[in-house]
Amino acid sequence: MEITKSTGEKVKFSLDKLRGSLNKSGADKKTVDQIIDKVRDELYEGISTKEIYNRAFAILKKKKSYFASKYKLKKAIYELGPTGFPFERFVSALLIYSGYKTEVGKIVQGNCVKHEIDVLAYKAGDAIMVECKFHSTRGLNCNVKVPLYINSRYQDVKTYWNTHLKNSLVLNKAWVVTNTRFTEDALQYGNCCGLYLLSWDYPKSDGLKDRIDRLGLYPVTVSTLLTASEKQFLLSRDIVLCIQLIDDKFYLDHLGISEIRKQKILGEIEQLCSVKNQ
Repeated sequence: MEITKSTGEKVKFSLDKLRGSLNKSGADKKTVDQIIDKVRDELYEGISTKEIYNRAFAILKKKKSYFASKYKLKKAIYELGPTGFPFERFVSALLIYSGYKTEVGKIVQGNCVKHEIDVLAYKAGDAIMVECKFHSTRGLNCNVKVPLYINSRYQDVKTYWNTHLKNSLVLNKAWVVTNTRFTEDALQYGNCCGLYLLSWDYPKSDGLKDRIDRLGLYPVTVSTLLTASEKQFLLSRDIVLCIQLIDDKFYLDHLGISEIRKQKILGEIEQLCSVKNQ
């Protein structure tokens, strides 16, 4: 049976792949088997991956909302859009919880011109320049032009930074982070010139999705209990991670959320953020 991806590409349906993604949600074997049986019964030639996702998501949400929240991670990253700025703050927050100090959207002098850097991150005397490439539309990947452009900017900034700035921080690395995927040419060029590439599933077992699951650092957009407008309110207040909301519960009071609903939302978020549940 062939299914249709968001890009329009036809691929063979894989029960193992579906089971793997469902297992990552934390759902028990009985629930996973129930979803597998339902999807298998309703399969038809050319069914879209979106339809399969919607069927699985609906069952998970009925079981436990945080199962559905973990399952919708990829969709939740897209919901950080339509602009790339919330994604930049999300990447910055991931770095902060990994021990870095960060600055977002800073203007720095290059050897030739000034550049606005998405995220500058500092740790142990080193500085890294992080450029974020956010796609709000599914199926759009980063081609070779992206690392080409970012590497040229990095070389310009690095030349000035390490020769003119009198500080103890050495700029010695540039990252390219995307919420989608890199093309083969992009990966080949990026690796050849020494860029660190981070995409939805690259590097293998250490991509964006793996880091989020491993650390429990989920974006607030994964919540199945918050409305779209409530999520946008939180993002506008720089609350991009669920774990931040645990520390700043008063934002839910600003939204006028009832105490009962507030406790349900916090319960969902606490289950998501617990590394023990990963």
